[in-house]
Amino acid sequence: MSEQPAMARITKIVQETPSMKTFYLDFPLKARPGQFAMVWLPSCDEKPFTLTATGKECAITVQAKGKFTEKLFELNERDLIGIRGPYGNGFDVKGVKKACIVAGGCGAAPILLLAEELHRKKVKIAIINGAKTGAECLFSKKLGKLTKEFYITTDDGSLGEKGFTTTMLEKLLQKKKFDCVFGCGPEVMLKKVFEICEKHKVKCQLNLERYMRCGGMGVCGSCAIGKFLVCKDGPVFSSEQLRKMKEFGQTAMLKCGKEVTVKEFADWRQK
Repeated sequence: MSEQPAMARITKIVQETPSMKTFYLDFPLKARPGQFAMVWLPSCDEKPFTLTATGKECAITVQAKGKFTEKLFELNERDLIGIRGPYGNGFDVKGVKKACIVAGGCGAAPILLLAEELHRKKVKIAIINGAKTGAECLFSKKLGKLTKEFYITTDDGSLGEKGFTTTMLEKLLQKKKFDCVFGCGPEVMLKKVFEICEKHKVKCQLNLERYMRCGGMGVCGSCAIGKFLVCKDGPVFSSEQLRKMKEFGQTAMLKCGKEVTVKEFADWRQK
């Protein structure tokens, strides 16, 4: 793994939802579900993105939010971007026989590779995929093919059941037992997922997001949550680690180092 970005050519661009695109790159990359790559746009910036395809080619799925993604969305097939990675710790599926997966919004991106791996390992899985609207429900067709227990929730009720992923999770845990709950999405949602799992005494692994300056090298501290670094110790954290994070679901740091609420952090990420 090189710390210098390699230039990769975009081979295909797929419009997944009105606000999300998948960029396929002619760059061979092996990674565990949940790991991420740093993507570089010359004369612009470098940002971390989860991987949604690995192997002979790799892919990233991106939601339009902020100046960097605006520039990325202007690119076409055959254009070049820089990429380095993979980084971080992904999901650990060892010993898991029954799993529940909870995805919220663009949080379905790292969930796709995880669900595919669990399916290959013949793990019994239930998947809850949530979004604000049906049109923004990412990877619903792909995820729906991997299990008979597939649930969609939308804030406006335009697809699936009206309501939140956490409400559906509560319902499932009241009548089913799982070895682990895996999740990715807005941190407010993930905090609730964690609390529900603690209540039902179920282990969970959650994929968290923080601003990263150095990108996987663990030297700048921008992505710190307590004593943990998202770029090296995460982005996937276990129940045991989450219990030690007083900042989880509460605060995060902006690019300037200012500590703000996770809602303010999420709003800032949209700019």
